[in-house]
Amino acid sequence: MNQQADDLRIQEAPATLRAMAVDRLRGAIIAGRFPGGARLVERTLCDQLGVSRSVVREVIRTLEAEGLVDTSGRAGPVVARLDWAQAAQIYDIRRLLESAAAAECARRADAGVKARLSDALAALQAAFSDAQLSALYAATTRFYEVIFTAAGHDIAWEIVQRLNGRISRLRAMTLATTDRRISGPAHMARIAGAIAANEPAAAKQAVRDHLKDAAEIARQLLEEL
Repeated sequence: MNQQADDLRIQEAPATLRAMAVDRLRGAIIAGRFPGGARLVERTLCDQLGVSRSVVREVIRTLEAEGLVDTSGRAGPVVARLDWAQAAQIYDIRRLLESAAAAECARRADAGVKARLSDALAALQAAFSDAQLSALYAATTRFYEVIFTAAGHDIAWEIVQRLNGRISRLRAMTLATTDRRISGPAHMARIAGAIAANEPAAAKQAVRDHLKDAAEIARQLLEEL
């Protein structure tokens, strides 16, 4: 564990201190700064984040609920390991929920939805170009939020959000490959284009093709570990 990660430290102590600490540690795990199996030592995290042990314990509990931290072993909390069996299930869930939401969004999309989706796609493409991972995660979340909300799939969106930490870990891993950096924006543009054209079948297939490519890259990377 990198004990010189000074940029993790929170300099202010607002009312949302715990939420900020959760965001910082979640982001570090997603970015791979704390790899799978790495021990999360309370005292070290207190120093890195600049918060108390009670806050660190709350953070660990929150990230455990998100599937990013494992506390079942004798070594104490560690970063949860990702394997292909788990990742495959996540991609299967995403395929079902996201393809259904995209199809319904395409059926319902009016001028307002299309404008919001166009704005979200522009932000996502800019984040891809800048290669800023935090901005990319936020833009991707916003893109899908527009789709799920417009589709009226609120419960499905709640499920996706609960998986978002693990989804982002997989996204960070696949985006590290050249193929994914090239194909990702093209897939997202295709999804948005099908919705803008009010073509449910095309939107559903665009999501499926997008996730098929992402899953294959993830499978190759995880099976090499």
